[in-house]
Amino acid sequence: MSQTTQFLAHVDLEEEQGQPAEVTQGVRRMTPSEAFVETMAAYGVRDIFGIMGSAFMDAMDIFAPAGIRLVPVVHEQGAAHMADGYSRVSGRHGVVVGQNGPGVTNCVTAIAAAYWAHSPVVMITPETGTMGVGLGGFQEANQLPMFEEFTKYQAHVNNPKRMAELTGRAFDRALSEMGPTQLNIPRDYFYGEIETEIPQPMDLDRGPGGSRSLEEAADLLATARFPVVVSGGGVVMADGVAECVALAERLGAPVVNSYLHNDSFPASHPQWCGPLGYQGSKAAMKLISQADVVLVVGSRLGPFGTLPQHGLDYWPKDAAIIQIDADRTMLGLVKKISVGICGDARDAAVALTDRLAGRVLACDATREERAAAMRAEQQAWESELDEWTHELDDYSLDVIAEADAEEGSWLHPRQVLRELEKALPARVMVSTDIGNINSVANSYLRFDEPRSFLAPMSFGNCGYALPTIIGAKAAAPERPAVAYAGDGAWGMSMGEVMTAVRHDIPVTAVVFHNRQWGAEKKNQVDFYDRRFVAEELVSESFAGIARAMGAEGIVVDQLDQVGPALQQAIDMQMLQGKTCVIEIMCTRELGDPFRKDALSKPVRLLEKYRDYV
Repeated sequence: MSQTTQFLAHVDLEEEQGQPAEVTQGVRRMTPSEAFVETMAAYGVRDIFGIMGSAFMDAMDIFAPAGIRLVPVVHEQGAAHMADGYSRVSGRHGVVVGQNGPGVTNCVTAIAAAYWAHSPVVMITPETGTMGVGLGGFQEANQLPMFEEFTKYQAHVNNPKRMAELTGRAFDRALSEMGPTQLNIPRDYFYGEIETEIPQPMDLDRGPGGSRSLEEAADLLATARFPVVVSGGGVVMADGVAECVALAERLGAPVVNSYLHNDSFPASHPQWCGPLGYQGSKAAMKLISQADVVLVVGSRLGPFGTLPQHGLDYWPKDAAIIQIDADRTMLGLVKKISVGICGDARDAAVALTDRLAGRVLACDATREERAAAMRAEQQAWESELDEWTHELDDYSLDVIAEADAEEGSWLHPRQVLRELEKALPARVMVSTDIGNINSVANSYLRFDEPRSFLAPMSFGNCGYALPTIIGAKAAAPERPAVAYAGDGAWGMSMGEVMTAVRHDIPVTAVVFHNRQWGAEKKNQVDFYDRRFVAEELVSESFAGIARAMGAEGIVVDQLDQVGPALQQAIDMQMLQGKTCVIEIMCTRELGDPFRKDALSKPVRLLEKYRDYV
């Protein structure tokens, strides 16, 4: 069977698997392995990411007849990132499993990233057998403490008879609390015979929040003359974009995306003004700075997403803040608020829209004036992006001059990002890694469909983009899938190209080859007088490495090749089922740092270090 035929067959299989497999009903006699697998089937699990291992092999043996596919990966960190991407795109659970000990420890970083993305990932951690605990046996580890900080719930199977119960609870809590959970199972508890009943998924209704707080919010919005809406990740997770649009339209308000949630409001809508935060939209920042009331829908207002940027300290100091979040502990945590609503983002948006219907709002009188202000700021920002072909700081101008003298052709990252933006297809899913060029990409990524933008969020770990987009593609094989990565981050996860090729999950990766750890190097430029330590990266061709792993590879060193190369790679992905790596040769210029207050100017007291200031 050809690779294309295999991929299309998988797409057909996914469509056939639209309904959960039929599962056992009532109290039945079965093995703990059967109880574990039947419970996952009852919760609609169709894909698990991980590496096969003896610790859970008895259960793994019956995955296939239960309708569950195990996707073997190169490294378990990649598996957990894949589960993260799968859950964020599908809205269902992402599931990852690892062999006890090292297979489990390899997942910690990716589970931390999933925690900060509020992804309902279930981490299955088979454990050393009960008779060997504490003896220092092969691959023994205490596996609960290492995930304690990054999970919403931890279940430890303390008796085989509780296998179905605790498995179901781990899945329920992942969705109800919107975050990773851990299911820890001693490896000898998969065996034996038990009588048990397979639990059914809980479908919880969060509701819009308390009526008093909703009334207070509606009254406050009614007095606002320049309201601004912040649409956050909670809007995406609640499938509430349409409801947020309706509320924004009633207010005639500018809408800005919270940091790294560029898919939380359609970019084609005239009220969309772009993302806040690092390398975000100046239009968004200038407009929110004028707000007298800010309505925050589904966002915790993380500090990294409200810091000054582009020389603008834009957060409105005197505005009243209404914050909606499903997690009450997030209300007022970062920013002082006037009204807090603990509720589902979609339901709360509907409730507020209903309460504003038929009322005369103060902002009705300024609707046309505010619409004109939106258009002016949007057009000004788009024009600035068109003209902003390269970075303008002294260091970047120096390295641009050096690149002109170097052998080969090197492209300006901003021009590359603009060309990629133009060439991205409809319904595309994009994941970005951490790093300087990927952060600058925040200015250029805009979406009309939710569940389209995947980033490592506040945890900010490298090696995120490729495995996450593979998981996203497994969840939505009908959608184009593109990963952005710098050459440093790419080196951490590029082995997962083999996972995409081996298991017919075709994706497209764009690697910005600028030969440096750019994000941290910028700090050496700004604080350490360009004394560069360990920041240079000299690599072989990433396109060539991709071809050695069975994928396609394209090298781009001319600006007019960027868009056509992406279109060619997307065609390979969607029509031929092929993974392709596009290696783009970029200059060493650097955008602004993550934050300018992260370091202090160095002070040296010992004589031998006096010159290092």
